[in-house]
Amino acid sequence: MSISEPVADPGLLAQVTVLVVTYNSRHCIAALAGDLQALPHLIVVDNASQDGTSEAVRAQLPRAMLLQLSANRGFGVANNEGLAQVRTPFALLLNPDCLIAPDAIADLVRAARQWPDATLLVPQLLDGSGRRQLNYSWPRNCWRPRTGAADGVLNVGFACAAAMLINLERLRAVLADGPGFDPRFFLYYEDEDLCLRVFQRHGQILVLPGITAVHHARGSVRGARPWRAEYWRGFHHAQSKVRFVAKHFGAAAGRRTRRRLLGTATANLLARTLLLSPKHLARAWGRLCGVWQLGPKAV
Repeated sequence: MSISEPVADPGLLAQVTVLVVTYNSRHCIAALAGDLQALPHLIVVDNASQDGTSEAVRAQLPRAMLLQLSANRGFGVANNEGLAQVRTPFALLLNPDCLIAPDAIADLVRAARQWPDATLLVPQLLDGSGRRQLNYSWPRNCWRPRTGAADGVLNVGFACAAAMLINLERLRAVLADGPGFDPRFFLYYEDEDLCLRVFQRHGQILVLPGITAVHHARGSVRGARPWRAEYWRGFHHAQSKVRFVAKHFGAAAGRRTRRRLLGTATANLLARTLLLSPKHLARAWGRLCGVWQLGPKAV
């Protein structure tokens, strides 16, 4: 997967802790174990899964530190819990549906040592067919996201945290409000918020297109009721969007975004009802409920 050395350098791997947050992700563990089982530092934080994820981690990743949260506290909070346990200079955040080879991890660490001022570094994400995904851009509130054109190291304004290497010393130096994710974002926009905070404080966010990882988007959660998962995706995405706008552009902008989302979510729900698409209908209903329950006074 990497354009650099084909064999992972143990000295480089010793400097990074891979951190995976799981929630009903048992089906991902076997594939993760193929890449990660030999790594010296691995932390798995489980958000109160009910599908046997923790048991699968113990069986297939026995060297991992497993942190079991008593309730699903969200992606950002779970990552913060894991980051508090990291004792290496670098941490690699990795979604359970994201696969990256040890040599690619070593290449990320090598790049972080080569560019010590970089705060966050990401590989190019590919889908299961090898096509490039949209995982980096200039700040998305400024310009429409574009990706895939970089053929060398590029300093960007936003990078997806599905696979993200953090230089922990630089992150602490850059973020006066504390390293890690804002716990107000339960799911979605937590990485955009982190990147914008880093960008506004002149921290570097580097994309390394010569290093790749495979990301099976939205493949990390399964359950007996897939419609329920789609509902919560819509619910949390809508709430996080309003919170992001309110945080960075003011309460008035947040309230305007909420009103606009109420209108578009209602129209989308009606359209999905007519088209008889259960998955999209569940997500549309979740989006509407999320915006409505947030309430204008909470923005």
